[in-house]
Amino acid sequence: MTARLAHIRRHPIKSIGGEGLDSVALQAARRLPGDREWAVLTEAGERNAQASETDGQPDRWLPKSCFLRGVSGPELQAISGGWQGELLSLRHPTQPDLTLNPETDGDRLVEWLRPLWPAEAPAPTRLVRGAGIWTDQKWPWISILSLSSLAALEERTGQTFGIDRWRGNLWLDGGKAFAERDLIGQVIQLGEVELRITDHVGRCAATGVDTETGKVDIDMVATLENLYGHHDFGIFAEVVTGGTIRIGDEVRI
Repeated sequence: MTARLAHIRRHPIKSIGGEGLDSVALQAARRLPGDREWAVLTEAGERNAQASETDGQPDRWLPKSCFLRGVSGPELQAISGGWQGELLSLRHPTQPDLTLNPETDGDRLVEWLRPLWPAEAPAPTRLVRGAGIWTDQKWPWISILSLSSLAALEERTGQTFGIDRWRGNLWLDGGKAFAERDLIGQVIQLGEVELRITDHVGRCAATGVDTETGKVDIDMVATLENLYGHHDFGIFAEVVTGGTIRIGDEVRI
């Protein structure tokens, strides 16, 4: 497998926006720093959150059903943006731009999100910071995706999807399409870092949403099943040896 690191993506708030990085320092058995550090609870998630709170913040990992997510609110998929200095700057095609300090402006974010969230769904309540990062699984894993696999999928479907809808952490450029599926259980070297490949990334309906418009443009789960016999896209990895990774770093097995 001949590939290089093409994109590093971080999503400061779960399901809400995202940003690119030129480099990042990874630590063994830790997630990508600052990724899904914050999340917006719903009324349905408050019971779980309040049962595990210390000083007004959840002190353990909570399941994804507790939070606003693109699978329930497709409009969220069209939110873009990330850190600008010490503030988060968010954009959406139907909303005025929002700049906030997540430490103090959670209520402003919740009000900004209300028009983008289905009225029949449990309402958003508050922005919380995680004792653990709010990824969908509780394990300290990082997601890795392939631009070659994306190009192959786009060719098969005749559509352009881009990288944002997948909300992955690391994107590799080069190698055969879907070659990453054969890496489960192996250790790869990426720059200074060693990563053990742990599992496939199963996909949900949120990946069927156009991130420019917030509208569904394909049944991605059914498409993956029909084309490949599964609904996976990408792989998970655990950091074995920490260090700094940078755009352009080579991948070695």
